[in-house]
Order: sequence, then structure tokens, then C-alpha cells
Amino acid sequence: MNLRGDNNSIMDYKDYYKILGVERKASADDIRKAYRKLAMQFHPDKNPGDKKSEDKFKEINEAYQVLSDETKRARYDQLGSAYSDFRTRGGRPGDFQWDDWFQQQNGQQRGYGGNAEDPFGGAGGFSDFFRSIFGEAVRSSARNQAAQQQQQQGYQQAVDITFQEAYEGTARQLQTNGRKLQVRIPAGVKTGSKVRVAGAGPEGLDLYLIVNVTDENRFERDGQDLTTTSTLSVFTLILGGEAEVETPTGKVKLNIPAGTQTDQVFRLAGRGMPHLKNPATKGDLFVKLKVQVPKYLSSKQRELLEEAARIKF
Repeated sequence: MNLRGDNNSIMDYKDYYKILGVERKASADDIRKAYRKLAMQFHPDKNPGDKKSEDKFKEINEAYQVLSDETKRARYDQLGSAYSDFRTRGGRPGDFQWDDWFQQQNGQQRGYGGNAEDPFGGAGGFSDFFRSIFGEAVRSSARNQAAQQQQQQGYQQAVDITFQEAYEGTARQLQTNGRKLQVRIPAGVKTGSKVRVAGAGPEGLDLYLIVNVTDENRFERDGQDLTTTSTLSVFTLILGGEAEVETPTGKVKLNIPAGTQTDQVFRLAGRGMPHLKNPATKGDLFVKLKVQVPKYLSSKQRELLEEAARIKF
């Protein structure tokens, strides 16, 4: 039975070498030069609204997709040789037994890469001829590549932890492959960090916990450094004093010099996030000061402030 395309017509052999205008022994460089020349000539941007040029452009691209790839070209040459022998023996184009040739080659198919649906970046898909030769191989290659990538990357599972757990380190109990595992999540992880659990995934593959640190409104994180904001009374900024500020390990007292300006930043060394590979070393905590202006004043406070305002600095 002859192989038929989607339009139910008997499929014709495509001579990719003839389409590009090169010899069958043409080098990769010759093929590339011929393709570039023809692609520029028939590109849709240079022939707007010309359906024949658009079809020719797709045909040129398809030919180049095959002949520029050593594996695809070798498989195409096998078909070309079989088809040429058939024609030499007096066979008519419409009588070539495509199905027989494809079945014979099934056991030899290997991965060809590429995208069988849209190889031309939006210019259109492959012909039935191309799909019949390479379509299943491309899909098989994609499946094999996905399986290989899965083996390399292992299996992934998301896990949510709090900011405090990210700071201190924590643990999660997992049940996988019929057994319970206690997995340690080290201090210093951030959203997107991966924790590898060797052999814990299906089929003995590694399992990777993908960490998500839930929102923390007290601190902004930049690597191992943290930033927080502390709001102080205007009188503390003017006169100086002490202020309690938040750190991941609790509140600490910060000495505020007299005359401190709003938005001034104080650095507390070693009070940031632990370094993932060396938890004993921590980043810094930066405290940004904001002023709190009192809405209500006692009569005495107002009197003193008014008097201070009259005094020239």
C-alpha cells in the first residue's frame, strides 16, 4: 500500500538537493551558502503577499533542516538511494512502496532533535514527506531526551518553609517508596534552593526538594544581608537614646546618637542570614530609621517646642 498524505494524494519523493541546487556530495559549507542565498531571495518579508514565494521559502527551509543535519541527511540519503534504484528499474513515482521502506527502517531510527511541528520559527510546518520520514523519530527523540533529563535532574517536590526556618534550618518528614524519611533543610536556604535526597525518588532516582520561603514582612533579603525598618520618636532622633530593633534572633537595643536623621541606616554586623555552606558565618542586618511625629502634644510639650523653635541655631 502506498503511503498517502493528509490530502489523500499519493506522496511524491522530495529531492532536497535539487531544491537547494547543490550536488549530492556537497559539503556542509556549500549547503549553508546555497540555503542563505535562496532564503534571502524567497523570504516572505521580501515577497509580501506572494504565496508561491512563501511556499518556496518553506520548501527551502525544510531541505536545509535535513541536509544541514548529519543524522537526518544520512537517513534521507538511504531513502534517496532506495528510491533511485526503484526508478532505475523502471518503477513509476506513484508506485514506490513507501510503507515497506519505512517499516524496514523503523528499527534503525534514532533521535534527530528539532521540532517536528514548527521548524521555521513560525513560517510553517513540515511537509507530509518530512513528517513521514522523521516525525516519529523526532517525537521518539523528544521522549528519550525528556527521560534522560528526568534521570539527570531526578524528581522534584516543592516544600514551603517559613523565614525563621530558613534562618535556623529545619526538617521535613517525607514518605516515599513506602518508607519515611527525615530530611534536613539547612540554614541559609532561599526560595529556589534545592535539597537533594539521594535515591528517594521513584525507581531509585534522586529526589530534590524545591524550597519556597514564605513571605516575611519584617525583613527584606539580599543574599545573606537583611534590611529592616525601625520607627522612632522624633525626640529620640533629636536627643539621642536607645531603640529596640527586630533581628531574626529577637529584639536588641541600638544606641541612637543625638541628631540622627530620618532614613539613616545602621549596620549590625553578623546579624543577617547564615551562609548556606558555612552557617557559622552570617551576613549583616541593616536598620533603616523612620521618624514618628506625635499627633498630640501636651501643653507643656507644645510650650517647650515653641520656645525651641524661636531659638536660632
